[in-house]
Amino acid sequence: MNRILNLKYLLLAGLICILFSCNSDKRKYFLIETDFGNIKVMLYDDTPLHRDNFEKLVNEGFYDDLLFHRVIEGFMIQGGDPDSRGAAPEQNLGMGGPGYQIPAEIGKPHLKGTLAAARTGNPEKKSSGSQFYIVHGTPQTAQNLDRFEQQKNIKYNDVQRQIYLEQGGTPQLDMEYTVFGEVVEGIEVVDKIAAVEKAPGDRPVTDVKMRIRPAKK
Repeated sequence: MNRILNLKYLLLAGLICILFSCNSDKRKYFLIETDFGNIKVMLYDDTPLHRDNFEKLVNEGFYDDLLFHRVIEGFMIQGGDPDSRGAAPEQNLGMGGPGYQIPAEIGKPHLKGTLAAARTGNPEKKSSGSQFYIVHGTPQTAQNLDRFEQQKNIKYNDVQRQIYLEQGGTPQLDMEYTVFGEVVEGIEVVDKIAAVEKAPGDRPVTDVKMRIRPAKK
């Protein structure tokens, strides 16, 4: 009798798992490999246009051997320009892309370690089709956050304020660019890349290449 009851419970548990998904985390993860170490990022589901585009480009090998071509310590590290592949040291970079833009999905703040889409100036704030940056940032003051809330007509929650105060970010970019993911492992690698020697124009003196591939949680 007990065996029958146990079997029924196991079958019921299996059915619940199928209906409600025992593995509820279906978010997309990617590994950005560099000579400084690996950066693991998680993409947000509420920015599906950016999420799906990033996954598509990764699967196509678009980012392989591209550079972090613009690096500003205390601000961000930027890459994803296809013109950076094999670029000469004196070559100006930052204007390349796949030939299209992505509609804005703006909403999340620029906390340290967040992944956001770069863009050129346009009234719709459309994103570059391939260029992205990872926020390095600096710790903020409560007065700064209050000022940005008033200027941008936004309200940070308690967790966001705490992260801005203790870890930092770039709140001046909030509501201007689409944040579509975050670093979940390897934030120290972002720190290392941010600290490299730069030439005029914020390009690292020694190329910082990337390779991006899908990753598991």
